[in-house]
Amino acid sequence: MPLRSPDRRPSPAPLADVSIDDGFWNDRLETNRETSLEHQYDQLGERCLPNFRRARDGKEGGFQGMCFEDSDAYKWLEAASYVLATREDPDLKERVDEVIELVAAAQEENGYLNTYLQLEFDDELRWTNLRNLHELYCAGHLIEAAVAHHRATGEDSLLEVAMAFADHIDDVFGPDDLHGAPGHEEIELALVKLYRVTDERRYLDLAEYFVEARGTTERFDWETDHPDELAGGEWWHTGDDYDATYGQSHAPIREQETVDGHSVRAMYLYCGAADVVAETGDESLLDALETLWTNMTEKRMYVTGGIGSTSDGERFTRDYDLPNRSAYAETCAAVGSVFWNRRMFELTGEGRFYDTLERALYNGVLAGVSLDGTEFFYENPLESLGDHHRKGWFACACCPPNLARLLASLGEYVYATADGEAYVNLYLGSEASLTVDGQEMTLSQRTDYPWGESVELDVGVEDELDAALHLRVPEWCEDPELSVNGEPVEGKREDGYLTVERVWEDGDTVKLAFDLPVKRMAAHPDAPDDAGQLAFQRGPLVYCVEETDLGEAPSRLRVDPEGAVETRAADDLLDGVLALDAEAELLSAEDWDGELYREWKETREETTVTAVPYYAWDNREEGRMQVWLPTD
Repeated sequence: MPLRSPDRRPSPAPLADVSIDDGFWNDRLETNRETSLEHQYDQLGERCLPNFRRARDGKEGGFQGMCFEDSDAYKWLEAASYVLATREDPDLKERVDEVIELVAAAQEENGYLNTYLQLEFDDELRWTNLRNLHELYCAGHLIEAAVAHHRATGEDSLLEVAMAFADHIDDVFGPDDLHGAPGHEEIELALVKLYRVTDERRYLDLAEYFVEARGTTERFDWETDHPDELAGGEWWHTGDDYDATYGQSHAPIREQETVDGHSVRAMYLYCGAADVVAETGDESLLDALETLWTNMTEKRMYVTGGIGSTSDGERFTRDYDLPNRSAYAETCAAVGSVFWNRRMFELTGEGRFYDTLERALYNGVLAGVSLDGTEFFYENPLESLGDHHRKGWFACACCPPNLARLLASLGEYVYATADGEAYVNLYLGSEASLTVDGQEMTLSQRTDYPWGESVELDVGVEDELDAALHLRVPEWCEDPELSVNGEPVEGKREDGYLTVERVWEDGDTVKLAFDLPVKRMAAHPDAPDDAGQLAFQRGPLVYCVEETDLGEAPSRLRVDPEGAVETRAADDLLDGVLALDAEAELLSAEDWDGELYREWKETREETTVTAVPYYAWDNREEGRMQVWLPTD
């Protein structure tokens, strides 16, 4: 996979230069802004923010929550900053300023900031439990929030806090100082972000150090053997419970060939490594990431884009081990996959990474939040007996603010530019002001995606502009039709895009039309949990069957792979969806007479089954759910 030269690498359109006005996304983004952020702020006020107050006021009262509780406040700040980048919201701005003031007041003179360590342990125990206590993880989220806030507002209040902490970390770590890596990755990608806004090379060098140190230090082994000398003692993971693969520490990243361990940690490591590649041009590191990406997408990823198949360590397991009812598929992991895949696209310009990103976004991510924005999934199974439901909050509350920051920054994922090139990566109603070859180019997108079958783009330029416009062809799209100003254009199909190269004039209109057939998806024969079953997919959306529509357990269904499937606009269902009505048979239980087992005899009756988008399940009555449906 070739690494593009820096001038040809796509870079995302700045968030402030993209406005979204879309039938599918508007309600979700407004709910995120008006409801989810408000709900999360209230939750943070009960447990997370008081820790900063106690750290500020002299430690009385101790710490409450998980050791990484600080990170939830930082992710909320990041999400709120993205909102402020795109619209004026005085009330939100006031809350952001108040939280930043509180965070800054809790910071110590040497730059250190971690309320768990500050409130619970003596100073000499800092940085003594890298494996478990998330000091560098929390620092990373602080830095990400600071960069987002600085870019949104132009202010330095939080950036100064982050820089002071980063400088402190730089003084502590290194091959000649404390040689170690974080148990939970995050600091790596954050330091590259900090480098990009400050131009301070030491932050990039430190990020590269942490990426390369992973799998080369005996620090984690030392901590296992010396629990009494650590802050928190053994605390969370002890002995064999923390095997080296759990935190991707079993080998240097360049030698790893399979995605292993805790899935969120893995995604953040790969993001950090990709960012290092972007700044250093290290092609061998990119090759390592390509190997890992191939293993994930070909052998260890759910059809929903979810990753991490087991609750035991929230981790990847083995190739094709993708159970449905016990699927973990943490929401944060799907968010992390979105982050990583965008970075891989920016290094290569290849649309396949956006295909994976889109699959995760529309299914694995969106399922993580209820339609009203107040309840959340931590894990996302593909089958339920009716006992799995979203919750308003969690003791480990990483997922809600992670969702919020991704949704608030969605505008950054739609368009990108390179030298003389513009990319349209996601299809949603929006307008973007791009700079292409030194000139301003406006793209106004109109579409009913993911329900509708076409996208129209109005091009605005002051002067004629000779440029290439790349339109992503999704992986499920076989025969797209392209026209410019109403005239068919063949376009060049390469790297997952249809490209139009021409001298653009103000008022040009581009239309991309594609079929959206219902696809009956099958899993690889070596994935035993999906054998003899199919899943419905239309466009980027994976569908499921809920008991509330069927009136029976979905496990009774037998779906003919060749049977008819009709689409139906259901404006009154789940805030408006395109439902699927499929021919099927239903196993009858009427003649079982209380028997649990009997000699083989089967009675079937014809039925029509309604399937709804997976992202919308568990928003109605309790009931069983299945994505994969038996065929015989």
